[in-house]
Amino acid sequence: MSVENTAFSASGEEVITRTIDVEVDDTADQLRSSAEFDAFYEIERTAREIEEGDFKRVALQFPDELLHDSVQIFRRLKRMIRPDKELYVLADTSYGRQASNSWSPLTLLPLGATLSCCVDEVAAQHVDANALVHYGHACMSQTYRLPVIYVFGKKPIDVEDCVSRLVESFSSSESELKSSRSEQIVFRHDVAYTYQAGSIVDRLQVALANFERQLIYTSIPNKLLPPDPEESSRNSEEEGAQDCTIFYVGDESLGFTNLLITHASCNVYQYSPSLKTCHLESGRTNKLLMRRYATMQKGRDADVFGILVGTLGVASYLPLIKHIRTLLAASHKKSYTISVGKLNPAKLANFMEIECFVLVACPENSLIDAKDFYRPIITPYELEVGLQAEQNWTGKYILDFEKLLAEYDHGDRSKVVSPADNDDGDKDEDSPIFSLITGKYRHAKRFGYNAGESNARSSSSPESALVQRSQDNALSLLSNSAAGQFLQSRTYQGLDPRLGQDAPSALEQGRSGIARGYEDSADDGKS
Repeated sequence: MSVENTAFSASGEEVITRTIDVEVDDTADQLRSSAEFDAFYEIERTAREIEEGDFKRVALQFPDELLHDSVQIFRRLKRMIRPDKELYVLADTSYGRQASNSWSPLTLLPLGATLSCCVDEVAAQHVDANALVHYGHACMSQTYRLPVIYVFGKKPIDVEDCVSRLVESFSSSESELKSSRSEQIVFRHDVAYTYQAGSIVDRLQVALANFERQLIYTSIPNKLLPPDPEESSRNSEEEGAQDCTIFYVGDESLGFTNLLITHASCNVYQYSPSLKTCHLESGRTNKLLMRRYATMQKGRDADVFGILVGTLGVASYLPLIKHIRTLLAASHKKSYTISVGKLNPAKLANFMEIECFVLVACPENSLIDAKDFYRPIITPYELEVGLQAEQNWTGKYILDFEKLLAEYDHGDRSKVVSPADNDDGDKDEDSPIFSLITGKYRHAKRFGYNAGESNARSSSSPESALVQRSQDNALSLLSNSAAGQFLQSRTYQGLDPRLGQDAPSALEQGRSGIARGYEDSADDGKS
């Protein structure tokens, strides 16, 4: 006879014995010699960068699918650098993996996932590293503190097939699109094909000579240093060409989804190296933008926001957080700043008074499919558009921190105001706002007023912020408190303060029997 375990808490053994499914990248395992392994992971170049930079403590960051090669890489690097250099393999929290070929561009960042594309500067600081080597897919976000050496890997690609299919697909639709597009073609690719990018560009320039189109390409650097305020953006030439044609080499991924949404006015031709197919993919952008616009409108209806800090060390994230706080305060919105790791509904559901979340993360982590979350999750740019008094969105979309801040600095700041603002004197601050989500009018809550300001008629008036302070029915005033208002609106107000003080009630016989036929002692009937 077995005894069933009835313990109220587990021993923790399940955490240690749990099996995690990881899709291992076995590309390096198929290499025939150690020389090919060294070339695949660029061991010689990495060792040279470490020596030339005189980095004493270097952290090696791997995604889950490449972690099985970390020991070999560590040993090979150790043999090629001086003994006074120290290497550390980061074994901190896993941050997922690059999407597979089955990834749909209309599927945003899935529930609870955060890609390993970001440089984990926080974990590197635990060993006091002064440089980091990042292996695998990377979002190429500007780092904040540490210099980073990138090793992207080398995914196989047929260069001739890639060029011929891109040109063939472009020429078949060129006659229809020539009148409405510029003469510029921008070449973009997944970082795993950087090693062949030069050959592809050279062949494309020859193949496109008869089309009288200018091919623009900015190479992806294999090393990034902390930002220098005097240096300009490295993608200035590509960013100047917004109305253009884009050739993209790579499979379906979050990076490709971001490319589609940030270049909605461009024709995007995608070549898949694994499938050896090429298609015009920009036709699917409208549906993706419609989904984001609906989420943006939910954020427009919110008055209490939570700023989710989900970055691991992307430069400009602190100025962006300050910028978001300033925008919300100017629009009389309440904001809370929350540092999070992986997002999940249970974690964010703890903040019930928050009506909308703004996620500060790298571009590939910014778009969240929040259908399973209790509250909508928007990007900083969607917040700016949602706070405009008059909705005038052309489909332009920005995910990069520095671009967003620069856009605000050089743009018309007066457009970003609360829809209920009364700066022009023509509108009553208590005038209702129409919601495109509910199809009804609503009154906005207004936070951030000083004691001397007129706010007697707003929903955040002192009367609505009165909360019970103790069991003696004492009242306390929580000025501009979203949490206080939420607690007052809840049906459940806590246990009765008189519980246990009154005399006990008389005991009565209850029902007895089984569920399908209880016997009531009062009338001996069945129910």
